[in-house]
This record gives sequence, C-alpha cells and structure tokens, in this order.
Amino acid sequence: MSRTLRGGRLAVAWFVTVTSAEFLGFIVPAVAGALTVDSAVALPVLLLAGAVEGAVLGAGQALVLRRAVPTVSARHWVTATAAAASFAYLIGLAPSMWATQLSSRPPWVLWPAAAILGLALLCSIGFAQWLVLRRHFSRSAFWIATTAGAWLLGLAVFLGVTMPLWQPGQRLPTTITIGVLGGFLMAATTSAVTALAVRRLPSLG
Repeated sequence: MSRTLRGGRLAVAWFVTVTSAEFLGFIVPAVAGALTVDSAVALPVLLLAGAVEGAVLGAGQALVLRRAVPTVSARHWVTATAAAASFAYLIGLAPSMWATQLSSRPPWVLWPAAAILGLALLCSIGFAQWLVLRRHFSRSAFWIATTAGAWLLGLAVFLGVTMPLWQPGQRLPTTITIGVLGGFLMAATTSAVTALAVRRLPSLG
C-alpha cells in the first residue's frame, strides 16, 4: 500500500509527477498544431488534442492527489481537467479564428473582451478542479487563484522561450522541437506553483 503523502513529500511527488504528465500531454497539441497549421481541421483537432493534454495532466495530478486525499474521485478529476483544457484551447484560439471580425471593433470593446477571455482561460482548469475539491474541502477556493497564477507564469515562460525561436519557413521537426521545449518549461513552472498549494489540501480536511 502506498504511504500517505504530506507536506514536503507531497509537494515533491506532485512536482515530479505533474511536470512529467503535463509535458507528455502537451506533446499532443504541440505536434497536432504543427501538422494542422492553416488547415481547415485545425480547430477541432486542437480542441481534441487539448482534451487529451488535460486528461493526461489530470491523471498525473490525481495519481498524487489521491495519496494525500483518497476520497477525491480520480475519474471526476480527470474528466473536469480534460473538459477545462479543451475549453481553454477554444478561448486561446478565438482571437485568430475571428481576427477579421475583431479588427473592425473599437479598442474600448476589444480590451475588456480580451481581459474577460484571458481571465476565463487562466481560471478554466482551476475552476473545473475546484468543483471536485469543494465536495471535500469547504475552504478550497484558493485553488482557482493558485492555478490561474500558475498558468499565467507557465504561459509566459512558454511564449518567452518559443516566440523568439519560432521563425517563418522553419522545418517541421524544428518547429515541433521548439514547442516541446517550451512545453517542458511550462509544465515545470505550473507544477512548481501548484505544488505549493496542493500541500495545503490535507490540512483542510
């Protein structure tokens, strides 16, 4: 039987497992995006790939979380994370999908809309997972803010690494390699931040 995880051991196990899970999951949309760029099927393919990424991430998180809080349903956690990840991809792709329509809108309309969409993207996974956590902890709303902050930092790291390296006309293997590198650094960033929060959960039970 696995030992119950608490404190530092829980945080370390979460960081290692969740970094690996998110990195492996992110490879799917990274490859899918590179293969379907400017394709008519790019949107549905990326939404499906996002759900796969979320499911892998959720499975890795649940593997560790259940060693700290055995009553949490792994199935509910994985399903919530997969659905939220696909939703986040939809929000992230919205500006490019509707670029023509948005270009004619005044800035006072675009900026508030962008802020709302950005907030929804950052909070999507944390909110979906909180819907599972609240069944077990009455004071778990901090998970939403922590996860949003983790993804904000993670996406900043991803864009900071990949955007200068991605160049027009690059070979497909190079494009994918850069995306995978950025995905690994993003995974490590998000899991490090959420590891600080997950160690608080057992004490709330």
